[in-house]
Amino acid sequence: MKRVVLFLFFILFSGQVFSQNRDFDSRVMKGIRLIYDIKFDEADRIFKSVMADYPKQPAGRFFLAMIDWWRILLDLDNESYDDLYFAKLEDVIYQCDQILDKDPGNVDALFFKGGAIGFRGRLRAMRESWIKAADDGREALPIVNHAYKINPNNVDVQLGFGIYDYYAAVIPAKYPMVKPLMMFFPSGDKEKGLKELTNVAMNGKYARTESRYFLMQLYYQFEENYQKAEEFARMLTSEYPDNPLFERYLGRINIRRGSLFVADSVFNDVYMKVQKKFPGYNNQSKREAAYYLGYYRKNMGQTDQAIAYFQECENVSRKLDKDEASGFLVNTLLYLGNLYDVKGDRNRALQYYNQVLDAKEFGQSHKLAEQYLQSPYRR
Repeated sequence: MKRVVLFLFFILFSGQVFSQNRDFDSRVMKGIRLIYDIKFDEADRIFKSVMADYPKQPAGRFFLAMIDWWRILLDLDNESYDDLYFAKLEDVIYQCDQILDKDPGNVDALFFKGGAIGFRGRLRAMRESWIKAADDGREALPIVNHAYKINPNNVDVQLGFGIYDYYAAVIPAKYPMVKPLMMFFPSGDKEKGLKELTNVAMNGKYARTESRYFLMQLYYQFEENYQKAEEFARMLTSEYPDNPLFERYLGRINIRRGSLFVADSVFNDVYMKVQKKFPGYNNQSKREAAYYLGYYRKNMGQTDQAIAYFQECENVSRKLDKDEASGFLVNTLLYLGNLYDVKGDRNRALQYYNQVLDAKEFGQSHKLAEQYLQSPYRR
């Protein structure tokens, strides 16, 4: 359901036309890179200094909010940053309104206002506040359109349009229930959207990384073109090797491609960084890494090692899962039952299969658990 509505709110900060000097530009670029490098404290200092030295430019305030956005992305279950994030976005919108009252054609103010509203809508959609999120989508789109009319030659501006064109075409086709909502929005064009995003990914300046991130997700989730998804994942991990989201996507993509050896290498690196307490490599990273490390060893017949990783995944999942069992936990319980069947410990295996039946069904988990309750798993 989140995918059904998120396309309304992906009107990003697509394309900033900074009219400042080289010092301003270099500091903003450095701060953006620090965000993607998950060096939030350093980025915070950079953007606060930008705010102090360039108080009339909304870039500092906007990217200060983006630090909290990435804190949220790294742990979506943690809502402790939400209020602060919303407050920072409101500060951006207020400053932009002050600028636009005096100069309605100020491109920076238009871009950052549209971006702030779009990002506000993104989190509201993730938190399932659908009506408020829809209002943000309707409010942000004409602001970005106005900015584009003023300066149509800026490459970065195509990020927002590319995202909109893609989602507005794909989502209604995949989820017919949202078609009635489209009467309030312009029609989309999937191929045009991909072309716009690719142009920004290759030629953009400030929005290049964000565009590559979206293309990686779109090719992975919707297009199921894992070769293209991996191309962008490689670009991202090459430039930002210690960004846990980029690295975990690279691992997932190789799982989908059937490149289990490559995926195992990636997730082994993620697991190592968790152990060494790299910034952003949290329990979510630990759970996913342990799961796929166990999955690979299960397929390789390394039973005891697989059990050790899956038990670690189980322990972390029980800490992370709140209202109901996650897919990670359900599959882990099923695989642990399989592995104990292989070891000949039937009683232990039965315990795990019964736990699968007690949990929410994912895929064919209940059917498989019932099958293995009747007849032991064989490799």
